[in-house]
Amino acid sequence: MLPKALSVTFMKACKNKVLLILFILSTQFSLRAQQIALPKQTDRWSIEKDGSITWNIGDRLPHADHIEMSGEKVSLWIAYSVDSSGMSKISRTVVFPTFRMLPDDTRSHIAYTFNDNELPRIYINNRLLRTDVAKNGEGNDLAFRVKSINQHGIMRMMAEAGNPAQIKIERSLFPSVDKPLAIETFKFTNITNKPVTVSMENLKREVTTDTAKSKTAPHTVIMKSVNDGSRTLQPGESTAFSICYLATDHPSSLAHIYPDEEQQARANRVAEILAPLQLETPDTILNTEFAFAKIRATESIYKTKSGYMHGPGGLSYYAAIWANDQAEYVSPYFAFSGDRIGNLSAMNCYRLFARYMNPEYKPIPSSIVAEGDATWNGAGDRGDQAMIAYGASRYALANGNADSAKALWPLITWCLEYSHRHINLQGVVTSDADELEGRFPAGKANLSTNCLYYDALISAALLGKQLHVPGKQTDSYTKEANQLKINIEKYFGATIGGYKTYRYYETNSVLRAWICMPLATGIFDRSKGTIDALFSPQLWTADGLATQEGKDTFWDRSTLYALRGVLQAGATETAMNFLQYYSRRRLLGEHVPYPVEAYPEGNQRHLSAESGLYCRIFTEGLFGMRPTGFNSFDCTPRLPNNWNRMELNNIHSFGTIFDLKISRQANGKILVSVLNGKNQHTYTLTNGETVHVQL
Repeated sequence: MLPKALSVTFMKACKNKVLLILFILSTQFSLRAQQIALPKQTDRWSIEKDGSITWNIGDRLPHADHIEMSGEKVSLWIAYSVDSSGMSKISRTVVFPTFRMLPDDTRSHIAYTFNDNELPRIYINNRLLRTDVAKNGEGNDLAFRVKSINQHGIMRMMAEAGNPAQIKIERSLFPSVDKPLAIETFKFTNITNKPVTVSMENLKREVTTDTAKSKTAPHTVIMKSVNDGSRTLQPGESTAFSICYLATDHPSSLAHIYPDEEQQARANRVAEILAPLQLETPDTILNTEFAFAKIRATESIYKTKSGYMHGPGGLSYYAAIWANDQAEYVSPYFAFSGDRIGNLSAMNCYRLFARYMNPEYKPIPSSIVAEGDATWNGAGDRGDQAMIAYGASRYALANGNADSAKALWPLITWCLEYSHRHINLQGVVTSDADELEGRFPAGKANLSTNCLYYDALISAALLGKQLHVPGKQTDSYTKEANQLKINIEKYFGATIGGYKTYRYYETNSVLRAWICMPLATGIFDRSKGTIDALFSPQLWTADGLATQEGKDTFWDRSTLYALRGVLQAGATETAMNFLQYYSRRRLLGEHVPYPVEAYPEGNQRHLSAESGLYCRIFTEGLFGMRPTGFNSFDCTPRLPNNWNRMELNNIHSFGTIFDLKISRQANGKILVSVLNGKNQHTYTLTNGETVHVQL
């Protein structure tokens, strides 16, 4: 809209209303044309040939960041900083998801924080190595000066000690793959031409939880040194000491720890995650961030007494599942990921929610916590049934396994019936809240829940045909989806802030980030106005979409949905501009290397399901894969104008393994190649056209 003063001035100067209207429209067009200009970014990190990222410490100090890494029985959250003199500071919070306290609730896991000054002391030629002071030691001490930090599923900090340098130090931190254990290793290399003696104190500290409040048994957390002692290194020789952080209910019978084997197992697990579903495009940043998102989305799966449970993390959410994070966001991604544990967690997620189906159609809990022993439903019905039906039906189709789909079908149909029973007189689904759980208003019926229900009806109709259910049932889903689309337009369609888009709930009068949901679920009636609104100054911030116009709060999940939806709507160049900006900021900027949850809440925690949403920008958005059957999908590729090719290779989905390659042809068409073993199918089409792929 025009500023008030400008509008009044022009009104006085112009009596011709037609000219006035043309002036306003042209000014708004000019303003909107500038909306996609993004600030220039200065990278702190760089991409290495092996796919890792490195921060070479320069003069942009001080700097601080945090990262989370997870295994089946542990999560390691590291807050690290480097001060203006190159000295580091590390705080390690180690979470043990399956070691619980009473009473059962979301955060009843145990967690302990360990700081630098609690570690065993290390000496080099009898001089204390200092890692926690901002000057070159105190008296005769040596300073641990950081030269670079590298991230790739293992955090590696390269440093030197001495002036001139006597020793090169590689400090590695990582979680165990399958034990309640995190490890920190110091590898020392003599870089002088004289022998150097290195030693580390023997240390063992333990704390045991209150017996009365401990679940099953008292839990003991131990910090202990491994391979400690004193060694003399000849020029060029290396040695390593380790510090372990572990939990046990049997402290008197600890198994021996082999840090090198644990580190190799962690590296192997990361490689296992990265091998399937490989993105290859001309944009190295997108390829690399996609690979990092795969790590975070997949590593955060905990082996609990109720089976594998994917958990968001963030020091708060472990051995627990949510209808949004797990059922809606990340499980549909696992159907493409090729990761065995990821798929086990997806099926287990839906199995656990299915326990709460009931003949009275009372809502399924929003969250199942404490290894499956308790639930959380603090926000009432958040549209959870629509979330579950949406995720489960998409997962069942893309997973391509008839037996698994049959197991999920009762849950899907129950959730659809629940939503059907909550349709109001205006023909849209009501709910108590949305996934933001009352942080922002959502009215009695919100856009997100209705779009998810719409998409779930479409997927359920396709899935039902694969399962050979009566046509009357699948036809009813299709009919209801068509009517719901009309009702969504009538109930939510509105002009907000000058944009022909959606109101998020009935009395909503300001722009909201979740107006992207129709685009992500295939409703494009208001795509132009919605895209303009999403990338307007009212909503777009340096970190993506603001949750609500005029507020500083942002949640990456809405930005990730929006980027996918804008691609699906066909605004490829606009979407790529913002996707490349966002990916660069998350991978190489000030807080790396994964998508985040929110700010200011949680201080941009690396919650894991958001990384699954990032990967879905490519599978469902850029490559336009929409599951239609156990061995078929619609493909609507969106090849950017400045790319000649893009590929998704080693896709494990639809019951098989295949490559999807998109290339530009000389006649302006694009070639879609699907390679499935020795079989190859090719399709020539216009960019943005849909082809039905039968595997």
